[in-house]
Amino acid sequence: MSTARRADVVIVGAGIVGLATAWKIQQLRPGTSVTVLEKEHDVARHQTGHNSGVIHAGIYYAPGSLKARLCKQGASETKEFATTHRIPFRTTGKLLVATDEVERERMHALFERAQLNGLDVELLDGAALREAEPNVRGLGAIKVATTGIIDYTLVSRTLADLIAAAGGTVATGQPVRAIRELTDQVVIDTDGATWRAGHLVACAGLQADRVARLAGLEIDTQIIPFRGEYYALPQSRTRLVEHLIYPIPDPDLPFLGVHLSPTIDGGLTVGPNAVLGLAREKYAKGSVDLRDVAEYARFPGLWKVARANLRTGIHELKNSFVKRGYLQECRKYCPDLSLDDLLPHEAGIRAQAVRRDGTLVHDFLLQTTPRSIHVLNAPSPAATSALPIGETLARQLFSA
Repeated sequence: MSTARRADVVIVGAGIVGLATAWKIQQLRPGTSVTVLEKEHDVARHQTGHNSGVIHAGIYYAPGSLKARLCKQGASETKEFATTHRIPFRTTGKLLVATDEVERERMHALFERAQLNGLDVELLDGAALREAEPNVRGLGAIKVATTGIIDYTLVSRTLADLIAAAGGTVATGQPVRAIRELTDQVVIDTDGATWRAGHLVACAGLQADRVARLAGLEIDTQIIPFRGEYYALPQSRTRLVEHLIYPIPDPDLPFLGVHLSPTIDGGLTVGPNAVLGLAREKYAKGSVDLRDVAEYARFPGLWKVARANLRTGIHELKNSFVKRGYLQECRKYCPDLSLDDLLPHEAGIRAQAVRRDGTLVHDFLLQTTPRSIHVLNAPSPAATSALPIGETLARQLFSA
């Protein structure tokens, strides 16, 4: 028999966005009872805990866009939060390196965008790039001074502690099985418990579309999982670079390319690539979830994306299986790397929302009902932007 429990607000998903939303609700509405439901047995088990740990500055996003504003605000709030709660972080700065003439042209366009976004950026020529990073080569680079690194799992655990300290609940091991929205409440069934709440916010990440459909929403998006595979460099090579080193991105693609990322624990990773995942939440290479595959194989948007990006997809898949190809992506800007430098490291999986017409959803995407908000897409830089996203959701929840 299930146990009946009550809360003013139930949050589904204890990734960093869900936890930030719960904490912001408590700050904005003290005394509000908040419960976060998480199917895993710890917080931050999926996208939050499997990314590069970068505090992004907001260089890539259209000036005036929600992404640009929330990222810049989020970077500042994340550092302030970390300082207040003694969470280690480091402002390393980032170099976006152009390695050919096409990339150099894109670099200048990206530099102008960064200036319009009000970011602290500097344009370096090849000589200045070598002076800043002796092991990196390129025709030039954009230096973004405010980019940093942090452990987002530690941020999430701190948020969970703060939620509990303010009287809230973070209930792990609670997969949501049913959601029914009534005129005066939302009823959420989990294994062994039924929650009755005044409002619901679903921040379900890789399961966002399924949770929305569970609640009876009609949506035209589906989550397609993209594996991001990383390598770690050996301890002897962790001082190879001091900055984060990124390629100049292709503006037609949603991913940022293979980059070198110092980590807050003193390591150095290379990655990620972007290959179609055969499971939403399995991280070992070769993992398959037949339900996940069958679901997106029936979705017309996937095949439209595949046709539009066939050459890129084949290239990424080849580099996934041929380590030397992956290495060449890195050696474009860091020629000293060798095959022996690329050691196994856990992959990440990105939740990419795709519409039925094959359009990739690049921005944050919400769908609301009278008592619920569903976050259907929260792409990078969602971890950086989590605190202002959480405040935005909290304010929207009570604005009616």
